[in-house]
Amino acid sequence: MLADKDRIFTNLYGYQPWNVDAAIMRGDWDNTKDLMARGQDAIIDVIKASGLRGRGGAGFPTGMKWSFMPKEPKPDRPSFLVINADESEPGSCKDREIIRHDPHKLIEGALIAGYAMRARAAYIYIRGEYIREAETLFAAVAEAYDRGFVGKNACGSGYDFDVFVHRGAGAYICGEETAMLESLEGKKGQPRLKPPFPAGAGLYGCPTTVNNVESIAVAPTILRRGAEWFSSFGRENNKGTKLFQISGHVDRPCVVEEAMSISFRELIEKHCGGIRGGWDNLLAVIPGGSSVPLVPAREIIDGPMDFDGLKAVGSGLGTAAVIVMDKSTDIVRAISRLSYFYKHESCGQCTPCREGTGWMWRVMERLRTGDADVSEIDTLHQVTKQVEGHTICALGDAAAWPIQGLIRHFRPELERRIRERGGDLAPMMEAAE
Repeated sequence: MLADKDRIFTNLYGYQPWNVDAAIMRGDWDNTKDLMARGQDAIIDVIKASGLRGRGGAGFPTGMKWSFMPKEPKPDRPSFLVINADESEPGSCKDREIIRHDPHKLIEGALIAGYAMRARAAYIYIRGEYIREAETLFAAVAEAYDRGFVGKNACGSGYDFDVFVHRGAGAYICGEETAMLESLEGKKGQPRLKPPFPAGAGLYGCPTTVNNVESIAVAPTILRRGAEWFSSFGRENNKGTKLFQISGHVDRPCVVEEAMSISFRELIEKHCGGIRGGWDNLLAVIPGGSSVPLVPAREIIDGPMDFDGLKAVGSGLGTAAVIVMDKSTDIVRAISRLSYFYKHESCGQCTPCREGTGWMWRVMERLRTGDADVSEIDTLHQVTKQVEGHTICALGDAAAWPIQGLIRHFRPELERRIRERGGDLAPMMEAAE
């Protein structure tokens, strides 16, 4: 269990004010100028050595991503940092806690990361529904300007760096990095073809890195406490501390900072008071937000909560939005509801996603009621494979994976509903004979 002295987000629950004076008392903006004086490449090397991987879902090594930016930006093509605060993944709610209770960690992280990447400015793209969080963030950025922490000669470092907050309009697809860039430019939020990748041609055609809020907010603490300290938590290739958001059928849902690779059982017992109705009542868990496949209870109970541990059981850590489902859950209805969400949020640019998400939801609804044929289960699985990997962005994959997980682990439940509805008479006829 993570000790209090090792927590990065010490105001996660808002017991103290979010403002700049309180943030300074908590250790933010402490000799930021000296951190920057280490040098741009040295900062990137520390982030690489720490083992930090992106906290937005993909888990790409953060330091490596920063190193893709050009070392000498051209005057007519400045570099930009875009921070993804469009937290639209169902189940995910960690970034909003950082923004409303510890926004200066994010702003200082933006300065450090932007400086390391030779960026001219940071754009924080915040989800449209986060109204109060956006108000806090606007006010915190204004405080940082007033104190001289950002803007001209940021923190007295001689480096000019601006921070802009941009409010989205509430579209899930704008959480995809290139759709976010399109939206920032005032266009319709639709993913771009890659290549070019954002590091080559991103915002306004300039070199750009897009990072998650948590990935950026932890950077100053890593620099202050050292790469070895951060990498002391978690298994190899799964380093550091992580914000877990636990919802669903636990006694105390919460957002908590823990060490990577903590077991699922320990995470739930220590922070959530256990499963509602006891461990025997656990049915399944969606461990990383709605886009990753569910994992049945027996496979996850003692598994490590990290990138590799969850990949080994056919799922993923994602944003670490842990959705716990007990045996009272109508599992087919739950996955059908997620199918409807992805159908609704598809931008419609790619035919497999535009047509496939609606088709998959309609079949899921028929499976929910049992008004289908057993052969349609295989047909549905085949369609998910035709959608997965055949779209510009990963929304098609996100729509396919929950259904694949359901079929993989709960096929008997689907067949039972069809039998009870009388949708597949052949097995019943054989039994009668």
